[in-house]
Amino acid sequence: MKQLHVLYHSLEQIIYKYNLKERDFDDSHCVSNLKSNISYLKNMDLLRFITAGSVDDGKSTLIGRLLYDTDSIKVDQLETILKQSKNKSEGEIDLALFTDGLRAEREQGITIDVAYKYFNTDKRKFIIADAPGHIQYTRNMVTGASNSDLIIILVDARQGVIEQTRRHSIIASLLAIPHVVVAVNKMDMVHYSEAVFNDIIADYTRMSEQLNIKNVTFIPMSALNGDNIVKPSSHTPWYTGETLLNLLETINISNDINHTDPRFAVQYVIRPQSDDLHDYRGYAGKVVSGVYKKGDLVTILPEGINSEIEAVEINGEEVEFAFAPQSAVIRLKHDIDVNRGNLIASRSNLPTVSQEIQAMICWMDTKPLIPGNKYLIQAHGKVVRCIVKEINYKLDVNTLVKHDNIEQAGLNDIVNVTIKTASPIAFDSYESLRANGGAILIDETAFTTVAGCMFQ
Repeated sequence: MKQLHVLYHSLEQIIYKYNLKERDFDDSHCVSNLKSNISYLKNMDLLRFITAGSVDDGKSTLIGRLLYDTDSIKVDQLETILKQSKNKSEGEIDLALFTDGLRAEREQGITIDVAYKYFNTDKRKFIIADAPGHIQYTRNMVTGASNSDLIIILVDARQGVIEQTRRHSIIASLLAIPHVVVAVNKMDMVHYSEAVFNDIIADYTRMSEQLNIKNVTFIPMSALNGDNIVKPSSHTPWYTGETLLNLLETINISNDINHTDPRFAVQYVIRPQSDDLHDYRGYAGKVVSGVYKKGDLVTILPEGINSEIEAVEINGEEVEFAFAPQSAVIRLKHDIDVNRGNLIASRSNLPTVSQEIQAMICWMDTKPLIPGNKYLIQAHGKVVRCIVKEINYKLDVNTLVKHDNIEQAGLNDIVNVTIKTASPIAFDSYESLRANGGAILIDETAFTTVAGCMFQ
C-alpha cells in the first residue's frame, strides 16, 4: 500500500503537470479511476487512536499537550481554557480541560464520556478518543476502542502496571487493536529513572505475552512537561526511541487492512428506473475487506445465490476495481434479489453462515442480561431478531479466569454467550477478520445499544 501511495502521487503530478484529460487515453475511465484512487489514498492517511489508563494517569493532559504543541487549538478556545485553568495565576495552562468537556468531568477532574478530538499535522490526520479511566465506565472505553487503529495505554511511573492497566489491555486484546503504545507517564515524578522505566517494560511484557498482544511500543514521558511528546527530552538521554508524535505520524496502518478476504456489505439498492437508466440496478455499500473487480465470481449471502460482477463503480464512474475500505457500487450480471444487509463475498472464500453464534460481548446496559432475553442484532446493515440462549462464562478482566454457571451479566461485564438468530447471518470470527466479525445487540423496545459483540 505504501508503494501504491508513492505511485499515485507521482501519477497525480503527471496528470496536472500536462493537464491530461480523459480524451487523451484509449480507456476513457483511466484518468477518473486514477483520480478516485488518489483521493481515496489521501483520505486514508488517517489514524484513529484512543487513550486509556487509570484515573489521574494523565490521559486528558497528554491529549491537551499533543493539541497544544502541534498548534491545533483555536485562539478563542485557548483563551477560554486559560480563564478556567486552576493555575492561571502562575501562567500555567490546565491542558486536561481541552478534552474534559462535560461539566461533571471538570467538577470531579475525571473523564466520564469518550471525548473525541480532531487534529492534523503535515504528515497525517488524527481522530483521538479520550476514554474513561474509572471501572464503571468500561463500556465507554469499549465504544471508543472499537474503531481504533492504535491504543495508548498510560501507566503512572510511580504506580507501574496496575489493575486498570490489565483491564484496558485485556479489552485491547479482545478488540484486536493492531498497535499498542504503553506511555509511561509522570517520569518527572520518579526523576526520569531508567530503572523504573525498564521495570515497567518487563512487567507489561509478561502480561502482553499472556494476552497475545503484539506490536507494543514503550515511551517514557511527562505529559505535563512535554517530555518525549512532540520533541525528544533532554531528561531521558538513555531513551533512543521515537517521540509519541513521530510514532503516530509514521506508524504503518495500511497493512492492518485485510485485502485477501472479499466482503462487501450492501447498504442500499439503486434503481433509478429513468428513461436513460431503465434497467439499471446497482448495489451501494462498503468494501469491508478484500478487492472487487469486474468478472469476479461472487455469492450473495446469507441466501447463497451465485452471480458474477458486471461492473464496479465509484463516484458514478466505472472503475477497474475497488478495495477496502472504499465505498462503491457493484452491478451483477444476473437479475437476482439483493437487499440491504446482504453480504457479497468471493465464491471461493466464504464466511460462516449460521443462526447460532458464539460471541464475546461487553454488556452496556443497566438492566442485566438474562438468558432467554430477546434483542435485535445488527451486523453492518443487517438487522434480525435474536435470543441470548445462554451465558457460557464470564471473563474476569483482572485475572483472565473464566467463571462458569453465570445466571446473569451486569453493566460492564464481559461474557461469552450463545446467540440464536431468527434468520441466518454471514460473519467471520473477530480474531481472523475484525471488519466482519462484530455486531451490536439492541433493545427492541427502547432501541438502545445494550452490548458490543465479537463473534468467535
